Amino acid sequence: MEALVWLGAFVSLLGLAGLIWCIVTVWKARKAGLDDDAMRAKLQKIVPLNTGALFLSMTGLMLVVVGILLT
Repeated sequence: MEALVWLGAFVSLLGLAGLIWCIVTVWKARKAGLDDDAMRAKLQKIVPLNTGALFLSMTGLMLVVVGILLT
């Protein structure tokens, strides 16, 4: 079950990297001084990716917990 813990840690890190990418992308969009419509369009593209990254991170943490409990 040690492999499950390492797999969960890897999946969590992928989700964290996705979250950091979303934060950096929104930060760059804010710095660009886009108008409301352009900003809204940019954010609407990022929201599903942000949700997916959160789900990936949560799944990884669940794998870590399950791996620890089964050990």
